[in-house]
Amino acid sequence: MSAGRRLVRFRGPDGEPRTAAVEELPVEPIDDETLELPPPYTLLAPVTPPEVWAAGVTYRRSRDARVEESAVEDVYSLVYDAERPELFLKDAGGRRTVGPGEPVGVRSDSQWNVPEPEIGLVLGAGGALAGVTIGNDVSSRSIEGANPLYLPQAKIYAGACALGPAVLETDDWSLELRIEMRILSATGEGLFAGETSTANMRRSFDELVSWLVRDNPVPPGSVLLTGTGLVPPSDFTLEPGHAVEIRVPGIGLLRNPVVSATRLVSEHARSEAHV
Repeated sequence: MSAGRRLVRFRGPDGEPRTAAVEELPVEPIDDETLELPPPYTLLAPVTPPEVWAAGVTYRRSRDARVEESAVEDVYSLVYDAERPELFLKDAGGRRTVGPGEPVGVRSDSQWNVPEPEIGLVLGAGGALAGVTIGNDVSSRSIEGANPLYLPQAKIYAGACALGPAVLETDDWSLELRIEMRILSATGEGLFAGETSTANMRRSFDELVSWLVRDNPVPPGSVLLTGTGLVPPSDFTLEPGHAVEIRVPGIGLLRNPVVSATRLVSEHARSEAHV
């Protein structure tokens, strides 16, 4: 990977959000991976995307898992081999996207929930590649598995997306990134661990972006999640009290606790009532 700056957003004592390169921060991070900052500084999501998009079935492991879960098996095999990729809107306006240390949500009406660790592409004007970050495309496999037409409900809800801790600027778009994930219980016990690499992707970053912006006015600053190659076993489900850690060397570590999406909706409603 070409060396590049890591950019973060943070809030200081004056309460104003700011962006800076890691080496230009006014305080030293507590840890170089998590980039956690000492009080009263707070690390925020590294970008505030007007839209978050996501690609699916870009890794063979993801295709196999979704074939296993679905009552309509041919759908996922066909899209994996097709010229046109699967693309869907994950969030708009930042209402469902959180940053490092903030809780992600799982749906109360789903029996099988999973994190999906992914590389997020930060896009400039016209879909130009501006940087990479870590994303967690939290999903309901039981809802999507019941019927692929339920995909929006399986993917779009409170706390269903996390980004962070930094955006890596790079000029090497042939880079291969290692993605590691751990899921921890409320007591810190390891429940799942695995790793993959973007070398296992069927499609390139450029290819995915070219399809995303085709006849589609994607605003600058948007993020495209590029699919997952790490899938927990079918007998595992993400639950409130768990924590998800996603590490990508060169970018950092994104850690988020898990809560009920119902709780997040209630908290959003209370917060907006006081605005």
